[in-house]
Amino acid sequence: MPASGTARLLAGGSEGPGALRPMLDTVLDALTHGAADRGGPIPAGGPGAVAHRTHGAARPSLPDHGEGPHPALRTLVTALTAGAADPADPHCAAHLHCPPLAVAAAADLAVSALNPSLDSWDQAPAAAELEALTCRALAELVYPHGPAPDALVTTGGTESNQLALLLAREAAQGAPLRIVCGANAHHSVHRAAWLLGLRPPHTLPTPTGVLDPARVHDALTAQLPRPTLLVATAGTTDTGAIDPLPHLADLCDGHGATLHIDAAYGGPLLFSDTLNKRLDGLDRAHTVALDLHKLGWQPAAAGLLAVPDTTALALLGHRADYLNAHDDTDAGLPDLLGRSLRTTRRADILKIAVTLRALGRHGLGDLVDQVCAHAHALADLVQARPALELYARPTLSTVLFRPKGAGPGAVAALRRGLLHRGTAVLGRAATPEGLWLKATLLNPHIQPGDLRGLLDLVEGTTTP
Repeated sequence: MPASGTARLLAGGSEGPGALRPMLDTVLDALTHGAADRGGPIPAGGPGAVAHRTHGAARPSLPDHGEGPHPALRTLVTALTAGAADPADPHCAAHLHCPPLAVAAAADLAVSALNPSLDSWDQAPAAAELEALTCRALAELVYPHGPAPDALVTTGGTESNQLALLLAREAAQGAPLRIVCGANAHHSVHRAAWLLGLRPPHTLPTPTGVLDPARVHDALTAQLPRPTLLVATAGTTDTGAIDPLPHLADLCDGHGATLHIDAAYGGPLLFSDTLNKRLDGLDRAHTVALDLHKLGWQPAAAGLLAVPDTTALALLGHRADYLNAHDDTDAGLPDLLGRSLRTTRRADILKIAVTLRALGRHGLGDLVDQVCAHAHALADLVQARPALELYARPTLSTVLFRPKGAGPGAVAALRRGLLHRGTAVLGRAATPEGLWLKATLLNPHIQPGDLRGLLDLVEGTTTP
């Protein structure tokens, strides 16, 4: 194809919008048709049926000759949508997998078209400045009294937790770092310790779902005088529970320990005027993980690691002459390489910045309030049904329940039965009391009838 014809296929440049516009119509039509084909929250038939349908649409995966953009988009976007688990469906409530806001998805298109990379200023001039401004604003929400709050953009809680452990390890200046966490901590804490060559975390039992300050006191006392990092959680994956943050911060202050709070799930309660008090003590942590692709309604990925003072991030400094040569930084070009462990890095900040500008703190806070209220409404409905039992009143937007008297095998089979039929997507969570169905409500537009319908499906489902 001649160069002029190739240029018309590019998303950027002066001709990019013209090339994209008709393709967007094709994509939107395919999204519509694919959702109609699926007809529910997840495709019916299980993995085998989905694989068969997807293979039929995707082959040949690497043809000798292309069929052109519109047929390719129409076929594969339709297949992807028909085979998707759609978090916008009110009966798709298994995971911390949110339905993204349309405005955030639209902003993400601009990033895909322009393709800035935030590993050097000359690849992303405006994106670099936008990231700095937005990260500071969000860090100030976490640390309203910090000397110089700042945040790094990450791919989510897993990367944020790894960075937190890395910062703590480096701050220990070669002394062996000891990590203390609860059994309720995210699995990524243990993986990060392994990746960083640290000893496995000392894991405290959490039979009530949260860290017990008395156990933490004993553990911190036993660890001294070694550098110690305590990892607390504000919004556990299984139940949404929040550790007693003020008490844990007191203990860390008293023992000279570092505190990291994994608030990947619960952190956006900061947007809410009614729920933000549940995060009292968050601003006393040395590092805080926060995800906006959970209770922030962003397309993945949209994670952050916040610190109260930007100087703490200097430990991540790194030099590559082709990206941040000394004479360039001396001349005023911003050094971006220490802002991530990644090199090529997408401008995920744009969708966040657009959402903050479009909705404001109160708008996002209203959405947080709504999904948490939906969780309480679902808990009320469960308690009103004699055939169902509730684990506990929800802390955030997660509700655990099950048929009364159902053992682990029955609960697991019921969940798989719903998946096989394509009627509902529920998660599973294990507690000392056994296995439960987990509904993680992240759709602010869910209706009472949707919640009743979800429970009807649970009560009416037999295993396949």
